[in-house]
This record gives sequence, C-alpha cells and structure tokens, in this order.
Amino acid sequence: NAIIHQPQAAILAVGRIAERVVPINGQPAVQPMMVLTLSCDHRAVDGVRGAEVLDTISSYIEEPLGLLG
Repeated sequence: NAIIHQPQAAILAVGRIAERVVPINGQPAVQPMMVLTLSCDHRAVDGVRGAEVLDTISSYIEEPLGLLG
C-alpha cells in the first residue's frame, strides 16, 4: 500500500499484473492490467504534479519503447 511515512513526500505502490475484463471497441476483452497507486503529501507535492508523474509512468509502462527517445 502507498502510505506516506515522514519524511517522505510521496510513495508509489505497484500491484501485480492480473488478467481483467475491460471494454475494447464496445466488446468485453481480457487484458493484462496493473494497478499503480501514488500517494502524495499535499503540503510538499501538488496533486496535479503527482497526477502528471503517474500519467508519465503509465505511458512508459504501456509503451516502453518511448524510453528510448
């Protein structure tokens, strides 16, 4: 779990990959999914910035070739 302990400002919890049913083109499909949870101390980190970081991490996990530039 993503529980912040002092003096941390943020922590990222990464869940395991599991098969889940998701809609694709209006039809149910089984896809591998992973849950990422980012907790931020809002006294130190703006929630908008935290969401941007989480979005960036997600995009690199979904498209790892993007890391190559």
